[in-house]
Amino acid sequence: MILKTKVFELMQLLKKKKKAEIEEISKELNWEKEKVELSAKVLEKTGLINVIYPANVLSKPFIRLEKEPEEKIDVPEKLGKNLSEYELTADTNKGKVKIIQREKAGRPFYFLEYDKVDSATKAFMEEIKEEIAQKISIEGNGIQEKELREQFIKNVNSTLLNYFPKDQEKITEKLAGILLHEMYGMGKLELLMKDNLLEEIAINSSLNPIAVYHREYGWLKTNILVEQENLIENYASQIARKVGREITNLNPILDAHLMTGDRVNATLSPISSSGNTITIRKFSRKPWTITDFITPEKHTMNSEMAAFLWMAIHYEMNLMVAGSTASGKTSALNTLCAMIPSYHRIITIEDVRELTLPDYLKWNWIPLTTRNPNPEGLGQISMFDLMMSSLRMRPDRIILGEMRRREEAEVLFEAMHTGHSVYSTIHADSGHQLIRRLTEAPMEIPSLEIEALHLVLVQYRDRKTNRRRTMEISEIDTGMHEGSVGTNTIFRWSPRTDSWDKVNEPNKFYGELNLHTGLTEQEIEKDLDERKNILEWMTEKKYNTVNQVGEVMKNYYSDSGTVARAAEKKLNLDKI
Repeated sequence: MILKTKVFELMQLLKKKKKAEIEEISKELNWEKEKVELSAKVLEKTGLINVIYPANVLSKPFIRLEKEPEEKIDVPEKLGKNLSEYELTADTNKGKVKIIQREKAGRPFYFLEYDKVDSATKAFMEEIKEEIAQKISIEGNGIQEKELREQFIKNVNSTLLNYFPKDQEKITEKLAGILLHEMYGMGKLELLMKDNLLEEIAINSSLNPIAVYHREYGWLKTNILVEQENLIENYASQIARKVGREITNLNPILDAHLMTGDRVNATLSPISSSGNTITIRKFSRKPWTITDFITPEKHTMNSEMAAFLWMAIHYEMNLMVAGSTASGKTSALNTLCAMIPSYHRIITIEDVRELTLPDYLKWNWIPLTTRNPNPEGLGQISMFDLMMSSLRMRPDRIILGEMRRREEAEVLFEAMHTGHSVYSTIHADSGHQLIRRLTEAPMEIPSLEIEALHLVLVQYRDRKTNRRRTMEISEIDTGMHEGSVGTNTIFRWSPRTDSWDKVNEPNKFYGELNLHTGLTEQEIEKDLDERKNILEWMTEKKYNTVNQVGEVMKNYYSDSGTVARAAEKKLNLDKI
């Protein structure tokens, strides 16, 4: 929707009359004469109009149209069936998302309605940016602070009201928001960044519309276009500066993380031959929980599997989450972390903070994050550095965001053998492939070391249907020959029925529990049934936030019998 500013109305008037006295414009547009003149002087710099002061003192000053602004005509998208609709807000700017299924189109379309300005108003705003920057500046990452953003908008709005009448304050507030995003943000992308249903935002060039990956609909084409290559480069440079990095023709690739935790990759032409690119992996604002995973809507795993994993986490079994890119590895790891008992000291090691633990665990949780080197190549802190440091913090649980390199794997397995409970993610599509990755180059971890790993959880994403499923849960099994390892698959997903089969009984799982707790197989099965019932009760009651799950876990580890009875009687959490 075009915002009908006074500049827009002025240009419409001049298109009809070609010229008009300032006093006449003031009366016709209900716009103070002084503000008309002040705005016209700014607009005159754009070459669109000319302010004439006649030599004859009896003649009144007037404004003459010099050239009509070129308006870009938006070709309306052919609308179809509306699959979904919701609103977005970024500061003072609002937008409406419509997911549309058009006729004869294979994929749905992501259509964003948002406030736009006409060419003349845009030119006017470009001219006053320097004035605004001189009066109001935000240093560094200050743009991320809500108070500073609000103060900026308030001050810019006050400046704009020097030009526009008071009755346009709602419009000037929106203009202030647009200026904030253009001067210190990423323009149109700011609204997209507020869409919590998006996982990826991809600018592929100035010739192609932005592509987004929607949680429910997968990859979608949008109606948003970043029209200029230099604008894409400016956004990439802006991101780089905020994290103390740079992207140039000499260094045309950027990997960085925003203050929000979102991951960014950018490339400059000619490395990307079709144009400059930016790809943003959005960090989930609401962390996944185990109850999210077992709901009928998400259906990532079933309650029997979740109970099995809960018991493994409770009794400190080492576990790795495997899967391909965007299969939900970190989400799965996050769901497991919420089930750790509160009497354990936890160290998490990540490139950027993604794991979110419930409040009841935070009293003895140390989150560590890596640091990239500065432009001079100094100051880098790697995962290996943090892992070595974490071993001196007397941790009970060490959680590594992602295992990538040999030295990280060596330290991780050493930690397992020295009595620490360890969890991590790794790129592998099955339990067998994970073992090959660990034992073969470049990691080359000895088979005897890998025996310390108890369980492997494999995540899978179907790119056609956008489904995420736990493909398998397997235990690491000692082979027939000394020093050889394999996997014993316990649960496996069946794509035909979209359900899970228990294909084998656990051996190592039962053995470890019996060895360290004395529980018999029958007692373990009874415990698993009890946990399964609790998880189904939590799902039914919609306890799906990290802290709600954490509250149940805290009560369970304090008095498991009371929680089990509450689940059996379908009581609310506050009645426990």
